Amino acid sequence: MTIVCRPDELISDLGDDVLHVEDLDAALLALSNDPTEDLVVVGPRTDAAEALRFAAHLRMERPTTGVILVREQVDVELLTEALRAGVREVVRADDTVALVAACQRSRALSDRARAELHVPDEPEQGERGKVVTVFAAKGGCGKTTIAVNLAVALAGIDGTRVCLVDLDLAFGDVAISVQLDPVRTISDALPMAGHLDTTGTASLLTPYRPGLDMLLAPVTPGDAEKIPASLVSELLGVLRGMFDFVVVDTPAQFSEHVLTAMDVSDHHVLLTTPDTPALKNLRITLDMLDLLSYSRDIRSVVANRSDSKVGLTPGDVERVVRSPLSLQVPSSRSVPISINKGVPIVLATPNHPVSQAITKFARERLIGRPVATKAKAFARRGAGRR
Repeated sequence: MTIVCRPDELISDLGDDVLHVEDLDAALLALSNDPTEDLVVVGPRTDAAEALRFAAHLRMERPTTGVILVREQVDVELLTEALRAGVREVVRADDTVALVAACQRSRALSDRARAELHVPDEPEQGERGKVVTVFAAKGGCGKTTIAVNLAVALAGIDGTRVCLVDLDLAFGDVAISVQLDPVRTISDALPMAGHLDTTGTASLLTPYRPGLDMLLAPVTPGDAEKIPASLVSELLGVLRGMFDFVVVDTPAQFSEHVLTAMDVSDHHVLLTTPDTPALKNLRITLDMLDLLSYSRDIRSVVANRSDSKVGLTPGDVERVVRSPLSLQVPSSRSVPISINKGVPIVLATPNHPVSQAITKFARERLIGRPVATKAKAFARRGAGRR
């Protein structure tokens, strides 16, 4: 059941399993009477300041319960204050689709929060893989290249099973980067939405090499708009049960689909290059992730083309973004050459400094296994500063 405070015509579209209350005190009483309830939708007629105080209270007293705020108008100031108070999402009163999707995401986040708060004493049957989302808020940082090579590096470690998901639904480049024919794409999952299983999901995948499959982006114009964020969440949930790692390549924007991937991720790989626009966008990204209460412990900041002679050192980058660098990938002409050939550099030239840096990151940061001494020595000789 969903608790709705001061319902209006839009919020009534949430379905029959809804409890309508007239004020936030009544909402608190309803929550106390039902310890399993995990969602409160606050309608546009409720005072914004009262709604934010209510969300801040629940964030401390009942962290698994989500609050969604519905407003007639949404601006940056309101969004910032709402996120700080603990509101999970703010949606416009005239957007039914966005409200329904926000409720689905909030419930998924509540389920995950409850699972983390109530860890069973005995290990669960069957292990779940890790979701790693690669994101850059500015295009041209080499995000797809890093995501592809990271997936290849993970798949080459002790039989690890990996799936690379191209979540850049409108302009995905994963297929062309590795010269795959996108016969099956994520849009083929639409008829299975709501009842996806491993068999149906496996039918969507395109094999690339042993241990590495890919879920490719749509190629037909307009298909991207048909894919709801709820389907992305469902797909990632099934894939993490099929693979050891699910690497997600994203578009260069905080879309609803990207936030869905961030929500279910075990690790965020945040990419930048040593230039002012990219660093500015990374700083905004880090602030946004903090506002959304994502853990900093699952965050890795990566500097691509880190040794470019552009007047900014890795130390300068760390000072600007106020975060340490987990990975520095050197600049090399071999990278665009590998892209044009359609063969990831980690696969084509495993001993290249770029390959060594990405493989080292995959082993030590994502899998937690130190690289061999010989590999470290090579990295020092070939890659220079680390």
